[in-house]
Amino acid sequence: QVQLVESGGGLVQAGGSLRLSCAASKSAFRFDTMGWYRQAPGKQRELVAAITSGGSTNYTDSVKGRFTISRDNAKNTVYLQMNSLKPEDTASYYCYADRSVARVRYWGQGTQVTVSS
Repeated sequence: QVQLVESGGGLVQAGGSLRLSCAASKSAFRFDTMGWYRQAPGKQRELVAAITSGGSTNYTDSVKGRFTISRDNAKNTVYLQMNSLKPEDTASYYCYADRSVARVRYWGQGTQVTVSS
C-alpha cells in the first residue's frame, strides 16, 4: 500500500511563505502526474498545481506567480512553495500521485494551511 506523507502546513501571516512536501512511501514505484488540491470550508476541492514526471506544470489562475510546484523523482517527493500568501489561500491541502499503468491515484492525508490577515 502506498502512503503519501505530507508536511509543512501551518499558520502564517498574509504575505508570508510556506513550503509543503509530500513523500511517497514506495520508493520503487514511479509516478506520473503529482500535484496538490485544496479545500476550504464550505467550498469544493480545487486543483492548485500539478507536475508531470517530465516536469511540465500547470497552476490554477489564483496562484500563478505566487506558488511553485516541483518534484524530486528519485525521492518520489513533490513540493509546493507558496509565497505571498493571502487569507483566501487558507484551506486543507492534499497531495496526490498518479500511477497511470495501474490507473490508480493515491492521496495524502491533508495538511492545514491558515493565513491570517
